[in-house]
Parts: sequence; C-alpha cells; structure tokens
Amino acid sequence: MTTLVGTGTLLRFALRRDRLLIPVWVAVNTLMVLSMPNTLENLYGTPADRAGLLRQMDTNASLRALIGPVFDDSVGALTAWRVGVYAGVLAAVTSLLVVVRHTRDEEESGRQEMIASGAVGRRASLTAALLAAGAANAVLGLLVTAGLAGRGAAGAVALGLGLAGVGTLFATTAAVVAQLTESARLARGLTAAVLGAAFVLRAAGDSATDDGSSVWTWLSPLGWLENLRAFADERWWVLGLFAVAVAAQTALAYGLAGRRDVGMSFLPTRPGPAAGRLASAGALAWRLQRGGVLGWSIGFFLAGVVYGGLTEGAADLVGDNDRAREIFERMGGQSGLTDAFLAAMVGMLGLIASLYVVASVLRLHGEETSGRAEPVLANAVGRLRWAAGHLLIAFGGSALIMLLAGLGFVAGYGKEAGAILGACLVQLPAVWVVGGLAVLLYGVAPRLAPAAWGVAVAILLIGWIGPALDAPQAVLDLSPFAHLPKLPGAEMSWGPVGVLLGLAAVAVAGGLTALRRRDLTT
Repeated sequence: MTTLVGTGTLLRFALRRDRLLIPVWVAVNTLMVLSMPNTLENLYGTPADRAGLLRQMDTNASLRALIGPVFDDSVGALTAWRVGVYAGVLAAVTSLLVVVRHTRDEEESGRQEMIASGAVGRRASLTAALLAAGAANAVLGLLVTAGLAGRGAAGAVALGLGLAGVGTLFATTAAVVAQLTESARLARGLTAAVLGAAFVLRAAGDSATDDGSSVWTWLSPLGWLENLRAFADERWWVLGLFAVAVAAQTALAYGLAGRRDVGMSFLPTRPGPAAGRLASAGALAWRLQRGGVLGWSIGFFLAGVVYGGLTEGAADLVGDNDRAREIFERMGGQSGLTDAFLAAMVGMLGLIASLYVVASVLRLHGEETSGRAEPVLANAVGRLRWAAGHLLIAFGGSALIMLLAGLGFVAGYGKEAGAILGACLVQLPAVWVVGGLAVLLYGVAPRLAPAAWGVAVAILLIGWIGPALDAPQAVLDLSPFAHLPKLPGAEMSWGPVGVLLGLAAVAVAGGLTALRRRDLTT
C-alpha cells in the first residue's frame, strides 16, 4: 500500500539509531530474569522452604502489592513471581522510548517533514517505530524462553510471550499518545503515567486477594501478565487479551495518524503568554524540567511509603533463611535485620535516583542537538550560566527526591525518622558522582553523552543483582554506592562521603571547562 512505502528503509534506519539503546535494555532485562532462578535456589533450596514462602505471601498483603501473588512453589513459578512484573515494566519503558523517539521526536525536530517530502508513505514512520519496538520485544521473549526452557518449556514460553505482550501493548499505547500530543516529552510522560496507573491497579488488586482474581488486577496489563501463570498451570487464553488490546490500539493509532498533518496533534500545545515571563536561563531550565521533577518526586515519595510499610514484615519474610539474611546484609550492612532491610531499600532508591540525575543532565545535550540552545546563547547568556540552570535542577532535584523518599519511609514505617532521613541523604554523594560523569561526557565528547545511561545502568545492575549473585567485592566496589556507610544501623563515615563529593565536583568542573572551549553540536 502507498501509505507504507519506505517502511523497510525507515526500519533499518531506526534499528541503526537504536543499535545501543535496544541491545542494552534487552540485555539488562534478560539478565535480570535469567539470574533469578539460581538466586532463588540458594534462598529457598528445599520444597519446605518454598512452601513456607507461599504461606507467608498468602498472609502478607503488602508484599503481594509490591511483587504479586505466588501461584506455585517451583523455581520457575517463583522466578515469574519475583521478576515478572518488573521485567514487564522494563519492557514497557523500552517500548515507549523507542516508539516516541521515532514518531513524535522526529516530528518535533523537523526531520519527519523532510523525510515525508520524499517517497515515504503517510504511515511508514509509525509502522517502522512499531516494528522496531516489536523486534526488541521479540528478542526479549526469545531470550527469556531459551534461558528458562530447562525449568519447563511451557512456562518459559508463557513468560517470554507475556513479557513481549506487555512491551508490545505499551508500544501501541505510546503510538496512540504520540498522535495526541505535540511534545515528545509529554508523550513519554503520559505513556509513563498509563504504565504507573497499571502498576497501581495491579498492586491494589493483589493486596486485596491472594490469587490475582481482583477486578483491579484484571484492569491492568501487568495483572494479565501475572494471571498468565507461567510455570503454574498456564492460562494461555490470557494472551488473547494482549492480542486484542494491541490490535485495537494499533488500529486507533493508524486511524489518528491518517487524520492529521505532520507536526500537528489532536491536543495542541497551549500558547504561552504574549509577554514572556522567563527572566533567566535558570527559569527556562525549570520550565523545561519541572514536569520531570514533579513526577520523580511523587514516585519516590510513594515508593518510600510502600517500602516503609514493608519494613515491619521484613523479618517475617526472611525468617530463619540464612541466605536471604546474607543478601540483605550485603546490600544493607551487618546491623540488625530491620536496619539492614531499610538500608538496602534506601540504597535501591539511591541507585534509581542516579537515573534521574543522568536524564536531567542530558537535557543539556537534547537542547543543544535540537538547536534550541543556540538562540538562548546568542543573547547575553554565557554557556556556564545556561548549563548551571539545568545542573542546579539535576543535582538539587536529586536531593529533593531522596528527601521525599525519606519522608515516605517515615510515613510508612513511623519510626526512626532522623536515622531514615540521614540514610536517604547520604546516598547523594554517589548519585552526584554519576551525574558528574554525565556532565564530563557531555562537555568533553557530546556525541558520547548518551553513554552516561550505560554507566548508570551498569551501576544499577552491580548494586541490584551483584549481591544476589555473590559478585566479588572488587566488582561491587566499582559502584560509588558501595563506599557509602550503610545507614541506618552502621556508623557514619565522613571520609568516603568527602571523597565522593570531591570526585563529583572534579567531574562537573571538567565537563563545564570542556563545554566552554568546544563548538556547539549542530
């Protein structure tokens, strides 16, 4: 059909542009899933241990809300329970990033208009974006299926198809949202909000019932994934729900794409005031990043409330399991189990906060490569003052979200307010080291600036999966978070904190110095 002319060429171009993004995210997701069976065998090596875990989960509504219900005591079923929802969320995030990047991002930058002037069909770009996301989800599904086949072929196929189904569904969600909004940033935010709502619905349903039968659970695609029941008498008909939803959203996206002009949307951006109200580069940076700061702030506060509410039940979940206790102590220190759990969860939020600081720092790169920075710098605005506005939001925003996470912990746990807030804030030096590396990469080699994502993801994997896999201490020490005092519970150590702050300052200074001396990217 003429509306699809050029799809193959655009698909090859999209895959070439995402030759790092897609493989890295798929590899991270696959590693997270495939590393779990051995970890679970070490934690719950006997049928009695696994049966005890099922009994504990049946009576612990908070943990069901966080992870989901357990349907069987096999290692495969426990793997699907422990990482299924989170692997589905990661697949959805990858898909929405890919689709928005190759649809609304291209239109917003003006490249789509140039492409559309050639022999390219009206829906070719949308089709290429969906195929690129589909390819990423297909590879993820195949790798998970192959890696878990030894645990049960049917269960491995079910989990692989379920993860691919969640990713594909949110790819089509992003495709619909991209037709509705003029801003790529808003398209990503709205699709992420839909994903967040899906997680909340699933959590609410799972906290109410222990078998995934709640209406709220069935309203969420993540609930469909767990109700597929991989490795536990699979419900193959649930895959039909994914197929119907994907088909309906694809049809809607195609219909909307055929009824608007390139660059336009069905929800046009509201025009600003006739007289500008942004008096400085810092005010402009805040205007551009305030939505992200708000979203991360809400998310971290709610995460703190949830994890704080789980703290009382941490000891019951671990029980006499020495292996589980050892993992918590490697993540959270050698203090009592409750303090170790709090330190581990606070450290996990610190790792996630490093993703925020990278995203915020790289907004400088986006403004420069899109050409929006040049008109600002053509006025009486120096490069350092322009960059300082964004960096203040990046580093100050990370302090804000960790403070809110601490307040959430206090609200959920109700004890040790001062110690918990101190534990959250002590994560900042490590977070700022990651942000400093992003600034250094951006200033010295702007083409390599997106590699800061790889640094942040590598540090996240070391901190998250490393302790469970018994990674050598030398590997764990590669993460700046490994050198922080394990608060609450451990003694405060100012030496490592000072060193990390110094490293962050040196990296930021080096990046800004390089930014002053190089040409802008065109």
